[in-house]
Amino acid sequence: MIDTHSHLYLEDYDIDLQEVMQRAVEAGVTRVVCPAVSSTSHERLIRLCNEHPHFCLPMMGVHPTEINDNAQWVSELDIVEKYLEEPPVRRFWAVGEMGLDLHWSRDYLAEQTAAFERQLELALRFNLPVAIHSRDAWSETLEVLEKYTGTGLRGVMHAFSGGLEEYHRVRAVGDFALGIGGPVTYKKNLWLSVLPQIDPTHIVLETDAPWLSPVSFRGQRNEPAYLVYIRDAVATLLDLTPMEVDAITTTNARRIFGNL
Repeated sequence: MIDTHSHLYLEDYDIDLQEVMQRAVEAGVTRVVCPAVSSTSHERLIRLCNEHPHFCLPMMGVHPTEINDNAQWVSELDIVEKYLEEPPVRRFWAVGEMGLDLHWSRDYLAEQTAAFERQLELALRFNLPVAIHSRDAWSETLEVLEKYTGTGLRGVMHAFSGGLEEYHRVRAVGDFALGIGGPVTYKKNLWLSVLPQIDPTHIVLETDAPWLSPVSFRGQRNEPAYLVYIRDAVATLLDLTPMEVDAITTTNARRIFGNL
């Protein structure tokens, strides 16, 4: 299994990181793709991925909420561009986590949109996939993405929270997979009705650790080992075996990110 979105470099794992990674390996996780958030944690991300280059694979980007009320947001994007030009790691596997987040405020939509578009341009320039965050901003996110239809843009819609219309519109832009995480295990969730109507070749698994823990661990720190609960819930909804879901989503992740 490949965890396509996990923040293993954060302070949440300082005490027991080695044990967390060992549990992931024992659970069958072979790779963990780690999205960037902002320059405040880039050093931690880079150090982790250099210490574990075959297990922890870095992205580079700026999270949309890091744009809010940040007078230096343009400089944040300059840092991202510099890192992509001169990687301090073996390589970056995607640009992200980027996108739009209007949950807390709509006051920074213009700035978030500008940052989003610049990162999409960087992804095309460096021929990298993207990891897109969209929270309470689906119409705005699609308005941006649809400008790039046919450009070769590809990636993952992280923590996908749309419906069938959003799914089809995103797929019309390019080769995008939907990131399925802990919420698929909840008693009430959008995947119950949406997932059976989606092509299985368009999904990948993710934890978003340390957040969005599956139902058995809600309220606790999430970790990549819990990907098995997400996989098993997906298998139930698609009437497939866990091994089949593992094979399908691993193939999908490799198609999007490259030979992980």
